[in-house]
Amino acid sequence: MTTDAPPMDGAELLDEVEAFHRRFNVFPSEAAYVAVALWDAHAHLLDCFDSTPRMAFLSPEPGSGKSRALEIVETLVPNPMVAVNASAPALFRAVSAGESPPTILFDEIDTIFGAKAGDNEELRGWINAGHRRSGVTYRCVGDGSSQTVVAFPSYCGVAVAGLGSLPDTILTRSIIIRMRRRAPNEHVEPFRARLHTPEGNALRDRLAKWANSARDRIAGAWPELPKGVTDRPADVWEPLLAIADAVGGHWPLRARDACAELVEASKATDKGSLGIRLLTDLRDLVFNGADRIPTVAIIAELVAMDDAPWGDVNGRALDSRSLAKWLREYVTADNTPIVARNIRTASGPVVKGYYATDLHDAWTRYCPPPPEKSATSAT
Repeated sequence: MTTDAPPMDGAELLDEVEAFHRRFNVFPSEAAYVAVALWDAHAHLLDCFDSTPRMAFLSPEPGSGKSRALEIVETLVPNPMVAVNASAPALFRAVSAGESPPTILFDEIDTIFGAKAGDNEELRGWINAGHRRSGVTYRCVGDGSSQTVVAFPSYCGVAVAGLGSLPDTILTRSIIIRMRRRAPNEHVEPFRARLHTPEGNALRDRLAKWANSARDRIAGAWPELPKGVTDRPADVWEPLLAIADAVGGHWPLRARDACAELVEASKATDKGSLGIRLLTDLRDLVFNGADRIPTVAIIAELVAMDDAPWGDVNGRALDSRSLAKWLREYVTADNTPIVARNIRTASGPVVKGYYATDLHDAWTRYCPPPPEKSATSAT
């Protein structure tokens, strides 16, 4: 007489996946270990979700453990495909070639999107499209007049590692792990591929088995998100939180703590938030209650801020033209672009500048609540 094997303990399995990473990786926070372990598991369950977050290991300097992190991920995800300088056509054909798409692992992504690389719009578009389950890449197939338009599925897991940053559209679809060099008191076990890859693959196989047993209940899950996590960050984290809820134990709480921490960190460091940073600095530090300010005074105030990026935006200080370009992206309460208008100064001449009434609607919609002024500062 045979008996069914006991159900696999998902929480215990994820604990082992996290411990495997800890042997070889030093991540910057506990939240990073939680996110990476959940991402490894989510790669086995892409068919359950409407979107898949990109995992981005980024650092300002070489020797920060980015490539090693990607190596460990490679041992744990299904059908890993290491891509260095791969073209968009090669990737979308690889993804659409079979029933089980590869998990794309992009090392040295800075050679694709870095300061010295080209725009690579085709590859960026492919990575962005594959974030959604419905994402496809359209190409003409055939010769001459017999060509037909074919939709190539682009949905697949993608993890990247590189120096610097990424295009904003990729960053907003990513869980960002800001890697750093190990401190003298931080030690890891040397990774030996012939020895340790089989260990990771054994965990991978167990993850796949657990995923098959949990697929039905995860597919219909709508996990509760931490307060304030909406829109694109919600798309990024829903798959990971659904998995955390499915495995149970301490993972649901740890996952939500990690979500809140990493989403907040991405707001503070993303280049994509520079527009919001500009609006916030204008509201709190430049206007600060004034109803209108000449452009020349705004520029002088912004560039003089020691801890702000305005003295070096893409290699040059913010000027009136770039300020106008930034603000024109936002609109007034009347739905017209924010532009400089005439201001009559106390001495008589008319100069160009900005009015608080024009900026107020953007401040309300995009900026965090203004800091509360203490009684002392008000006095």
